[in-house]
Order: sequence, then structure tokens, then C-alpha cells
Amino acid sequence: MIVEMKRAYIVVETSKKRTMLKDLKKAGVLHLESTIQGNEETQSIQKRYDALSSVISAITELQNKKEPIEQQALSQEACGELAERYSRLIDEKKRLEEEIRVHHNQVELLAPWGDFDPSEIEALRGEGIDLHFYTISKKDLANLDPSITYYPLAPVSQREAIATVGLELEPSTMAVEFSVPTKGLAETEALLNGATEALATCVKTLGEGGRYLNALKNYQSRLDSAKYFEEIACGMEGEEDLSWISGYLPVDAVPSFETLAKSSGWAYLLRDVDENDNPPTLIKYPKGVGIIKPVFDILGTVPGYNESDISTWFLLFFTLFFAMIIGDAGYGFIFLIAAAAIHIKMKKPTTLVMLVYVLSAATIVWGSLTGTWFGSEAILVHVPFLQKLVIPTIANYPELFGISAVTAQNTVMKFCFIVGTVQLSLACTLNVISKAPHKDLSLVADIGWLVAILALYLVVLQLVIGTVINFTVVFSVVMVGFLLVVLFGEQGPGVSIGRGMTKGLAGIFTTFLNTISAFSNIMSYIRLFAVGMASVAIAQSFNAMASSMNSGIAVIAGILVVVIGHSLNLIMGLLSVVVHGVRLNLLEFSGQLGMEWTGVAYKPFAQTAQEQ
Repeated sequence: MIVEMKRAYIVVETSKKRTMLKDLKKAGVLHLESTIQGNEETQSIQKRYDALSSVISAITELQNKKEPIEQQALSQEACGELAERYSRLIDEKKRLEEEIRVHHNQVELLAPWGDFDPSEIEALRGEGIDLHFYTISKKDLANLDPSITYYPLAPVSQREAIATVGLELEPSTMAVEFSVPTKGLAETEALLNGATEALATCVKTLGEGGRYLNALKNYQSRLDSAKYFEEIACGMEGEEDLSWISGYLPVDAVPSFETLAKSSGWAYLLRDVDENDNPPTLIKYPKGVGIIKPVFDILGTVPGYNESDISTWFLLFFTLFFAMIIGDAGYGFIFLIAAAAIHIKMKKPTTLVMLVYVLSAATIVWGSLTGTWFGSEAILVHVPFLQKLVIPTIANYPELFGISAVTAQNTVMKFCFIVGTVQLSLACTLNVISKAPHKDLSLVADIGWLVAILALYLVVLQLVIGTVINFTVVFSVVMVGFLLVVLFGEQGPGVSIGRGMTKGLAGIFTTFLNTISAFSNIMSYIRLFAVGMASVAIAQSFNAMASSMNSGIAVIAGILVVVIGHSLNLIMGLLSVVVHGVRLNLLEFSGQLGMEWTGVAYKPFAQTAQEQ
């Protein structure tokens, strides 16, 4: 359920506002609603934070990942000094890398000319002998004006090399002048080697910082927390003598908050949340349902404070969708083994591990009922016990049980439509239940949606499976539902019946489109059948490929085909769960509930684990 919130206001003397914030942070119950502002202090902290991020990134990249590193603890002061030292090393590393690049390019340029002392050429220029060096093709050299005096040199990079005294060749000669550097080849190579050695030492020192990685990350978290604290303090409203702040806290935290406020001498006010407020959402999961939280965390979805908590229904339907989309009992056992391995390694199961346990068990059950074991019919044929678990009318190999493929497929599709109708009807029922205590007449519109969805289910069966229905009766029922939605969809507390009906009639075209959308929503559940069948077909294809490689060295290739093929199929199945299984809950089901998932997660102003 979504925990009820209280709006809280705190007023203190401006000179004591930081003390108040420290006590509030220790309590860790108030979700702040405050303007974030910065100052010189926050800018300074941000600079240190950014520099530390660069240090951590560099150490992570350069540390020895092959050997376990024993982490060493450091004080905050030591972390700060170490971060500054490593920041200088990173700057030095960048400088050396640029220096090496320049020297390397210079060596490549000088190597074809050989080693010489540039100072001697400079000395000749001082005596009036101005030498210019060029490379030129044999053809262009032959076409050079005979009046030009030059001195041939050893070829350079498959081009002729020449020197002129006091004469610069025109660009039209196609000669490329060689700019004499300030340092010769041997000296440049020595500089390159020196910079390379210095860089290696710098990299080694940074890599050795891996032993302080945890300490630096903890220090980084403290910096982030300190910055946020300063931003909150700067953003507090107030005057010269008084400052105040507001936020939200769960109702069960009110007693502890009041005790803290009274003992600290704060002036405070608590009131109920009203329609002008934007409280955060704190979900208290029913026992056993909290395992779905990792899915919500990954998706980043939070229901609005005034919306419904559908975590229980989300878990139930998501589990079914997962099982039907993956669809293979063999794959279910793979998930089960993976969850068990993580469980054993961690000794204590996380909510994610428990969720995988549930999902894998559901997949095993569904795969057993459909007779799907790694997409192999042979496994089902050679293990009679597995055949006893199968429901023939939904089997993926119905011929083994005397059932036609069309009959089995129609049964599964019908089951998909039933699931969709049940889920959408549940949404309508939940809306009616939530509105009834408030005497909200719009619940009649939800009853209209319920009637329309049940009738549209029969239309879907007619169009997809060919079930014979009385279109006149069904259409009449849909029209009744449609009219109820038009007349009562805009009703609500404080809205007169006449005004609500007028608004409903004004939006009759939108309601018509929504009715068509309800039909397509039921139809969309066929994706469970389609994706499940596609997964089986892919598994069968890889099995068929591998079965042809059954002799000699080809057996190894066959094993690789099976392993790689089923691994890819598993990955695509998981992606399909996200695309299709999650969609049915977040769009079709949630849309029928009227949920927009625009909530803000409850995040109290509290100490981090590193600060405690």
C-alpha cells in the first residue's frame, strides 16, 4: 500500500539552522521540499568531487584486475591528500602522453634523414650558409630548372633528397621542404624513452592506488552528502533571524519527529496533505510481494501518491507473463540453478534472487504443462514422466497426444485473451472499489468499461479464433458500456450530474477512440502466444542444426551450436519480457486503471552508510 504522508514545516533561529539540519539528517524521516542553491563552499566541494571522480576512474582502469587487492582504510584527511596527489599524477600522465606523442612523431619524421646535429646547420646559417633541404620525386627532379643549383643527398622515403644553399624552391617545383628541428634523432629518441619510462612509473603508481579504492569511494560519497547539505542550508527560506524548511514524512514517523522537534526546541507544524501538495510515494509492500521491487527499481517507475499500489497484481501477472514468454521448462531450470548459485555465494538471498526463484518456478510449471524442454520433442518422447505433466490442449507438440496443432494454438490464444480480459476487468473493478467510499459517480463509467471489455472479448474470439457470437447482442452490450462511459466518465466529487454529462458528451469522440483502444488492448495479449511460439521455433531450429552434426569432429561444433543458440534464445527471451511482459502491466493494465506513474520516490534527508 502507499503510505499516508504528513506535510511538515520547521522554523528555527537562522544561527541554528545547520544544527537543525544535522539533527534532521540523523533522524532520517523527512523528505525535504526545498530549493537547491549553491555558494562558494558547494562549488569547492563540487571541484573536489569531480577531481576525485577522475582519480577513481583512472585507478579503476589501471589497477591489476587479475589479482585480488586487499583494501586499506584511510581517514578523510588522508583521502583528501591522496586524491590531490593522484590528481597531480593524472595531470602528469596526460602531459607525458602528449610529450610522447610529439616525440614519437618527431622520431618518425627524422628517422629517414638519419641522425645529425641540428646545431651544426644552425652554425652554418650564422656564417651566411643558409641550407634548405627538400624531398622531390625523380620525375620532378628531372624537370627542375637547370639554372637551379642543388646538392643531391641520400634518398628519403623512396623520394630524392636535395639541398640548396641560400635558395628556396618555388612551390611549382613540387619539392617538399624539410624543416630542420632543434634536436637530432638520437636526442629525440632519448627524450622519448625518458618520457615513456616516466609514464610507466606514473601508471604503476596510479594502479597501486587500487588498495585505496573503497576508501576513496566512501570519501566521494561523503563529499556528495556534504555538498547536498550545503545546498539545502543555502536554499532554506527565511529572514535575518528566522529560517524555515518544509517536507513530508510518513504518518508512522510523526511521533518520533515530534519528540525530536520538542527536544530540539523547533517550532513546527504538521498538517494533512491536500490537492496542492506534491508528496512523495512510499510503498509498503505486503509480505512476499516486496520481491517485485527490483523490477520497479530497474524500470524507474513510481506510482503517484494518489494512484493505486498495484505491486501485488503486478507480481502475479508479471510472473505469468514471464513464464509464458520464456515458455521453456529447461530454461526455467537454468534460471533456478543460477539463483541457487548466487544464493549460496551470498549466503543470504536478496529480493532479486527470491524473484528469480519465483519466476523460474513459474517457467518450469508452464513449460511442463506445454511439454517444452529446450525446444526438443525428443526429450518429451523419451521421458514418459514428462508427458504426464502436459495439458494436451495447450501442448507445443500436440500431435503426440492426438490433438491438432490448430486446436492447441487456438486454445493458447484463447487463454491469452482470457488473461487480458481478466486483467483489464480487474483494473475496472479496482477503480470501482477505490471510488465507492468517496461517492464518486465516475465509478459508473468504470462499470461501463467493465461491461464493454467483457463484450469486446467475445468480438476478439470471433475475429481471431472464429468463435460464433451473436453480433447484435454483443454490439448492444458494447453500446451500453459506451453510453455509461460517456455520461459518467466526467463525473466526480463536487461536479454536478448535468455538468458532468455535458462534458462527457463533448468528449464523445475521444471516448469512441478509447473504446477501440480497449478492443486493441485485449488483442495485444496475443503477444504472449506469439513470442512464446517464436522462442520455441528458434530453439527447434538450433536443435535441428546441431542434430545434423552427429559424427566425428562435427560433434564439437554441434555442441557449440546448441550452447550458443540456446544462450541467444534466452537473452532474446529476457528482452521480450521487458518489451512485452512489462508493457502489458505498465500500459494496458495501468492505462485502464488511469495510472500515469508520475510519482516521486520517498527519499528522506538522511545520513549515508559511510556517515553513520
